[in-house]
Amino acid sequence: MRQGGRITAEVLQEVLAAVRPGTALLELERVAVEGIARRGGTPAFQRVSGYRFATCLNVNEGVVHGIPTMRKLAAGDILSVDLGTYYRGFNTDAAWTVAVGGRRRASADRQRFLESGERALAQAIAQARAGNRVDQISAAMQEVLERDGYSPVETLVGHGVGRELHEEPQIPCRVVQRGGPKLQAGMTLAIEVIYTEGSPELEVAEDGWTIKTRDGSCSALFEKTVAVTSNGPIILT
Repeated sequence: MRQGGRITAEVLQEVLAAVRPGTALLELERVAVEGIARRGGTPAFQRVSGYRFATCLNVNEGVVHGIPTMRKLAAGDILSVDLGTYYRGFNTDAAWTVAVGGRRRASADRQRFLESGERALAQAIAQARAGNRVDQISAAMQEVLERDGYSPVETLVGHGVGRELHEEPQIPCRVVQRGGPKLQAGMTLAIEVIYTEGSPELEVAEDGWTIKTRDGSCSALFEKTVAVTSNGPIILT
């Protein structure tokens, strides 16, 4: 998973580097497909029944599962890139959100919005140590997001990852029940921070895959695959 995670991380950076105004989403998909193949991996998302893409690309109000299309990005759009690699029998998964045209050109409000998600992910990952429980990961991200005035999405979750892309335990973005499974050394988790500027209520778009905010507010997604150890988390992506 360290090797597969390195592929996922490198390809994610390649895709993010290709994000600019006027770029079509399908062009970013091509970068991901070619990058994973060049490194000897297989797109993990293409192994999901009914899904044929290597990436999920979510623009503005898109939250997760956005399908790559010929849509061209515009300066000021918010884009989340989510992808994974299947390598030698194991999956890794990662995502990041950027402002199209560069964060420095984004509004101060959008800069704060994205910075909040990055901080929330860092705080959540810090809780991924043996002996802690899942709700401590959820509480860490919830605390940061709500303090900054944003809404963690309750109906979408992070998850275990390994032989399968989606495994137990589920890792909510806010505390829905106290406790939860105890983390053990050797567990590998896809920790996801999924949140919105406005209401956390969601709906499915007409394409049947994209999940978007019901009120049209922007959403962001930050995710890394992490190994749990007794000495603290190891980021694999």
